[in-house]
Amino acid sequence: MTQKLWAEGLGTALLLIGVVGSGIMGETLAGGNVAIALLANAIATGCMLYVIITVLGPVSGAHFNPAVTLAFWLRGDIAPRAALAYVAVQVTGGILGVWATHLMFDLPILQSSTTLHRTGLAQWWSEILATFGLLFVIFGGLQSRPEAVPTLVALYITGAYWFTASTSFANPAVTIARGFSDTFAGIYPGHIAAFIGAQILAVLIAHSTLGRLLQIKG
Repeated sequence: MTQKLWAEGLGTALLLIGVVGSGIMGETLAGGNVAIALLANAIATGCMLYVIITVLGPVSGAHFNPAVTLAFWLRGDIAPRAALAYVAVQVTGGILGVWATHLMFDLPILQSSTTLHRTGLAQWWSEILATFGLLFVIFGGLQSRPEAVPTLVALYITGAYWFTASTSFANPAVTIARGFSDTFAGIYPGHIAAFIGAQILAVLIAHSTLGRLLQIKG
């Protein structure tokens, strides 16, 4: 179990390094072009997801996301105590990843985001769709082509950066950690709870619908 927790913490930290670091670099080099900055952010995040899921998947299952852990718990695939431990190290790892990124870019390590536009019905609905889609990709991939899951998740998140209004957080640990960064990828801390509520609601919707859908044969 210790090995699994280290894998979940490290993987989530690396994910946040990819998300926040590419956001900082993209914004710095884009010369004010937000589309270019978002493109860099999306590609780097997708690349990091492919790497960490491929490398750490055999160790912990590569959740790196409390919403995914909750979905597996609802399916009975992970024990409650293990699920709680996974969530704790995912959140901790995410915050440590943000701080490591700030240090790498010579920014103040301790920050609080002032990004205010991530709220409202459109953003919350976007997070429901983004999280539902992620679970669809994961569980559909596990049933049809397990070896393709790293690629499927990486491609989905890269695309979802562009086709969702919220740029597809779809991850409570990522949402919390991004509140600690006043950079391109940040989210105002006061808006975090609603995002997480939308993500959890998406897990419940996915649990009640995807099970039936993905059990259909032929």
